[in-house]
Amino acid sequence: MRETVVTRNDLVLPLFVNEGISEPVEVVSMPGVFNWPESSVADEVKRAWENGIKAVILFGVTKHKDALGSDSLKADGLMARMLRSARAAVPGMVVIADNCFCEYTDHGHCGVLKTGDPDQSGVVDNDATLANLQQQAVVAAEAGADLVAPSGMMDGMVEAMRVALDQHGFDHVGIMAYAAKFASSFYGPFRDAVDSTFKGNRQTYQMDSANGREAIAEALQDEMEGADILMVKPGLAYLDVLARLRDQTDKPLAVYQVSGEYSMIKHAVAAGAIDEKAIVVETLTAFKRAGSDLILTYYANEAAHWL
Repeated sequence: MRETVVTRNDLVLPLFVNEGISEPVEVVSMPGVFNWPESSVADEVKRAWENGIKAVILFGVTKHKDALGSDSLKADGLMARMLRSARAAVPGMVVIADNCFCEYTDHGHCGVLKTGDPDQSGVVDNDATLANLQQQAVVAAEAGADLVAPSGMMDGMVEAMRVALDQHGFDHVGIMAYAAKFASSFYGPFRDAVDSTFKGNRQTYQMDSANGREAIAEALQDEMEGADILMVKPGLAYLDVLARLRDQTDKPLAVYQVSGEYSMIKHAVAAGAIDEKAIVVETLTAFKRAGSDLILTYYANEAAHWL
């Protein structure tokens, strides 16, 4: 009689790859989540595959940050190297590139800052960032990404990347758009994970958390521009957006159980307040019930066993 069932096929595992370490380093604010050295990428992708997980999304933690995030635009940069390692480790794994610049810029914003912004307050040059996203998408595709996932909420990002990919012969590479990504307080632990120097907020380009109708419009615009999968991020606080979007599109939908959601569960478990397995499975079921087809979660390996 159960209406909604979560399976391993629904899970996507995020992995943090840090080029500056030789051993795994646990993220202090995310118990059980690690920064992995490049040498461990293949093993972690294989472990996920053995657990029944069919997709991973990779985040780079580079030691070569600059104002443009230029390391991610290089064929020998960290993003390209880690994608190649994942691709070679498990040919059947769906390898997803997170395409943003916050992990690669010294200011921590998701794109190029406008000239004349000396205090780096976060006024991003949308069009200059689009040009860089096009380069980044092609580099990711050349390195073996099955999907590119633009996460910076730049206007026109999906169309720009689709054009660049097609022009370079990568019409088979899909786009999973962070279509309704909110300027949320739930991202704090992620910034620890990627060693971000970010200060301030991203309200000049990410969604106002109060705006549900605008979120739907943003997502449908990405669909019009050629997105193959639409994502809502964060998850639990935006189940209404996910459900409303499900009613308005036939595209596959993804949801991201973000770092703050994960950490709150972990700390509540440590305090003895909740049952970890029960709360995680219930949460994942809520995402699926609201309309998601894919769930990006740091719990993917554990959930694969629990399910």
